[in-house]
Amino acid sequence: MRGLRLTLAALAAGLFLAQPARAGLFEDDEARKALLELRAKVQANEDLANKRAAEVNSLVQDQIQPLRRSVLDLNAQIDMLRSEIAKLRGANEQLARDLADTQRKLTDQSQSVDARLKPLEPQKVSLDGREFQVAPDERNQYEAAIGLVRRGDFTEAVAALNAFLKRYPASGYTDSVRFWLGNAQYGKRDYKDAIATFRAFIAANGDHPRAAEALLALGNCQVELKDNKAARRSFEEVVKAYPGTEAAQAAKERLATLR
Repeated sequence: MRGLRLTLAALAAGLFLAQPARAGLFEDDEARKALLELRAKVQANEDLANKRAAEVNSLVQDQIQPLRRSVLDLNAQIDMLRSEIAKLRGANEQLARDLADTQRKLTDQSQSVDARLKPLEPQKVSLDGREFQVAPDERNQYEAAIGLVRRGDFTEAVAALNAFLKRYPASGYTDSVRFWLGNAQYGKRDYKDAIATFRAFIAANGDHPRAAEALLALGNCQVELKDNKAARRSFEEVVKAYPGTEAAQAAKERLATLR
């Protein structure tokens, strides 16, 4: 009996001593299980994250691709625009050069035309105390006719002066032309024509600076025609109408010689 008790006691003690070892073994299994579950969850989370990342990446790629194409298209358009701008810049530079050349040509042509037209423009003339405008051809014809008178070529002078009056009846030279026409006719000894010309001149221009000379010349024509009575009246008219002039002094001298 006593031995049985000892045996039971020993067995109980053994069971008591074996109890902590079993508890530790149990705890290791639980930890291992928990660790495996944790690893599984981590792996699952990683897989899910990778899956979502792949989905997001795919979505981003789907959205980026059109953007990339748009960017490429935009770059192509920019390059095309740059090329067009370069062409336009070159064209503008060429147009600017062409315009400058055209302007220079127009300026040269304008100066050339002005140079050609200038001799044809009216010119201001001062003659016998009067100023008026005359055409270049008009002036040239007048001066040529007067040149004939001064050279004593009275026949040609009469023809030239009459031609001038016919061509330029309203010219500012008309009075002077009539005066010199009378003198050319006198030089030709066409006294009657000269008298008619001088009378017309005096009647139209009694206050002309050469009116006294014209009246004196008229008297001289009358002397040449032996019409001393008419000549005396003309010389007396010069003295009376134009006192103090050289023509009046010459008229006095001529009166002294008339009988």
